[in-house]
Amino acid sequence: MLEPVPSWADVVLCDDHPVFTDALGAVLTHHGLRVRAVAHRAADVVGVVVAHRPQVCVVDRHFADGDGLAELPRVRAASPATRVVLLTADRDPDTARRALAAGAAGYLCKTAGVSALVSTITRVAQGEVVTGAVPAPLSPVRAAEHVEAHRLAGYLTPRERDCLAMMVDGLGTAAIAARLGVSAATARTYAQAVLTKLGVHSRLEAAAFAVRHALLDPSA
Repeated sequence: MLEPVPSWADVVLCDDHPVFTDALGAVLTHHGLRVRAVAHRAADVVGVVVAHRPQVCVVDRHFADGDGLAELPRVRAASPATRVVLLTADRDPDTARRALAAGAAGYLCKTAGVSALVSTITRVAQGEVVTGAVPAPLSPVRAAEHVEAHRLAGYLTPRERDCLAMMVDGLGTAAIAARLGVSAATARTYAQAVLTKLGVHSRLEAAAFAVRHALLDPSA
């Protein structure tokens, strides 16, 4: 059972995948946490924290424009009362140690699940340092799923991979077509190829699959 969430547990989410932050924000709100704002660039993290002074700031490790780990000392300096949780697909235990040394109050792998994240945020908001969230090695089943996901992603062409990245960013057909400089019909063809190759049934499912298995993260 999850710990009771304090009524003052305001949160800001910092991650460069809008689909992920939209879904996560809805889940956290459902569990009683107040999501005050979202930042999609590393460069915006400190500004969002200063503007809202949340109790907890959840920061992704990898942004398109920088490393979330590097933002931790800046967040702590700008808003000492804000406690930071580093959320990442990176399973290297050394990253966890570096995060805690940089001032994080918690560290959680994205594959840990919603209950673990809500619990971590709640405990951090209550003043704990959550070191038990350091990721353990993947179970054989989860490891096999991760390997299979990356095998399937290996069949994507560069254009299809670009299309998947835009799905993760929440773009529709017209926006994808404009970004790629192709017709809407061609963009739909790319999108359908992504769904077929990944074995999923919708663009939202494809985006969630990509984020869960860090398919677009070069360090994964």
